[in-house]
Amino acid sequence: MRGKENYLSLEPLFNPRTVAVLGASENKNKLGYLQVKALLNNGFNGEIYPINPNSEMIEGLPCYPNLADTPKQVDLVLFCVSADKVKKCLEECGINKVKAAVIFASGFSEIGEDGQKEQEQLNKIAKKHGVRIIGPNCVGIVNTMNGLMGTFSPGLTHVPVNEQREVGFITQSGAFGVLTYIAAAQNGLTFNYFVSVGNEVNTQFSDVIEYMLHDDQTSIISGYLEGEKNPQKLRLLAEQALERNKPIIIMKSGRSLAGSRAAASHTGSLAGSDQIYDDFFKQTGIVRAEDYDDIISFSKLFLSGRLPKGKNTAIITSSGGRGINEADRCERYGLNVHSLSQDTKQKIQKVIPPFASATNPIDLTAAAAITHPELFLAPLQALVEDADTDIIFFSEFPMEWDENHPSLQKFIEICKSTDKLIFVTTFPLEGMSVPKGANALTKNGIPFIPGNLNPIRALSKLADYSEKYLQHMQKQELPKEDRVINKANVKDVLNPGATLSESEASNILDAYGIPTVKRSLAITADEAVQHAKQIGFPVVLKIDSPDIPHKSDANAIRLNVRNEQEVRHAFSEINKNAKWYKPNAKINGVAVQEMLRDGVEIIVGVTNDTYFGPVIMLGLGGVFVEVFKDVSFRVSPLTRQDAMDMIEELKSSVILKGIRGRAPVDIEGIVEILLKVSALVSDYGEEIKELDINPLIVYEKGVVAADAMLVVHERQSKTTIAGG
Repeated sequence: MRGKENYLSLEPLFNPRTVAVLGASENKNKLGYLQVKALLNNGFNGEIYPINPNSEMIEGLPCYPNLADTPKQVDLVLFCVSADKVKKCLEECGINKVKAAVIFASGFSEIGEDGQKEQEQLNKIAKKHGVRIIGPNCVGIVNTMNGLMGTFSPGLTHVPVNEQREVGFITQSGAFGVLTYIAAAQNGLTFNYFVSVGNEVNTQFSDVIEYMLHDDQTSIISGYLEGEKNPQKLRLLAEQALERNKPIIIMKSGRSLAGSRAAASHTGSLAGSDQIYDDFFKQTGIVRAEDYDDIISFSKLFLSGRLPKGKNTAIITSSGGRGINEADRCERYGLNVHSLSQDTKQKIQKVIPPFASATNPIDLTAAAAITHPELFLAPLQALVEDADTDIIFFSEFPMEWDENHPSLQKFIEICKSTDKLIFVTTFPLEGMSVPKGANALTKNGIPFIPGNLNPIRALSKLADYSEKYLQHMQKQELPKEDRVINKANVKDVLNPGATLSESEASNILDAYGIPTVKRSLAITADEAVQHAKQIGFPVVLKIDSPDIPHKSDANAIRLNVRNEQEVRHAFSEINKNAKWYKPNAKINGVAVQEMLRDGVEIIVGVTNDTYFGPVIMLGLGGVFVEVFKDVSFRVSPLTRQDAMDMIEELKSSVILKGIRGRAPVDIEGIVEILLKVSALVSDYGEEIKELDINPLIVYEKGVVAADAMLVVHERQSKTTIAGG
């Protein structure tokens, strides 16, 4: 199913009017009993039909021998049966026009080839009858808004719900997902939806995101992800989520360097799967959670309804050491503990003891914590009035201020007078970490988050999200296409399995308007001399061979060749070294190129990822790119903002912007190159496996590709996205 129909077809999973339990049981130790009991205990607001031909009644509910005998059409079936019975039961669902099913049983694709075949049979049955499935091999689905407890897990069924329920949660790990659900509930955050997707037979992680995106009861979409099967769809959904200001925050596991280590290009060898995910999340505005605590803290901060307009952060503390510790934490995560203006400091100094400090962090000392808690109010008022402050937080708070305390009411009144993000955290000591007024603060848009949930890290993620959201709302567009490209001529040289020589790869760059170095190909030493004279000394000589993509490895490149004699000598040495390095290499000749003046060397590359498709890399150029690994990635196609972000992320961007008296280089020129490479791989992403432009020489004005290599896919079939 596609488009609107796709997410609407999930409605019976989340809001069924009737639920049948296949395998319902009177035995209190069996899954079929636990499932019926869970629905009853949580007040499911629809009708429940236990299915068991050998029982008349379970927990006061009449049993039915099969689905055909239920008094009403069944929307959702919960499979409390073993794996060997699932296929037959699913056929029965199809015959009886059931719309959705949750299959708990394991023993399918997760056990290997035989299980995969069984799972494919389930998919065929579901597709034939239009049944949407959660699972198999899953913990189930929960909707705390209507009492749907479609799960056997006691970790879910016995957790009390809280009043605020606006965060949906999707997980590819059943057990870890349950632990996250419990931890969130224990910290005052109840998920409105919990979905364990299991093996994702026909309902994938991104499908559930799509449903939550269109659900008015969901303000935040969160999840635990091991691998997205349809990143192209996830990218589109992330863009829609930004437009709606509905954050997607995902804990993505697996930070291993499982990349293409045998790749021919620098780009391919550096493109580890986690690096691509990390930069893909940045590109799309998806917030990457480091752990479950980020999901909880980020959600609490966002649900306050206040996005920070910047990263200038003020800290109010009653402990100098604690304030410094929190300031260090802020700086570590990219927040700015800024210097307060003289006017703001004077306002604070007027009302705090002379031995306290009005410097950010503002240290009220133990006087505030013990004898004069009212001291917490005046600095807050001053900071609310300070135009340079975006975020205010308290690292301690009066423990005895309950909701009726006049000082707490005044505190809330001040907070309501501003749109700045204000929150409270405390040191996590048992019995001393939760102020009496915590609930009143939260109800009034002032989040309380204990320190053990790392609220500062989550705060930095919220500030980054806010920045991305505001960027997106400015709707920065790609420039109008003004390049005339003869695609047929480009395709002619993209032969399956080929590695193009530098001259062939450079011709493709020329076709896409990417400036390349002046060059000619010489077969003989005399030709090399003639080309060198036409280009003008000094020149560069390189072997031109598809089998030797990295000329320096073969000692088959000579720089700064200054006269005819040196050309002849270099030509001879290059050919000899190339043949020694790879005797069977196909050699097209020796390329004679202009010797470019010094500039800043960068690399622009492409690798074709199994799931993401063409991924573009930018980094520090030359031979050291794999040593320093100062690189950034984005999934094609790029926007102008994507290109700018890639530049900003490089540690070496300070060099590009000018340092120690050096003039800044042509940043706009780099942006244009990235967009042109994006256009190339958008047109030929199925053919291009790897591309390196290295080095790309950048000047104060202008950019030139000094070298290039390109690898073509062995098969030019359409890229297949698993599960897509």
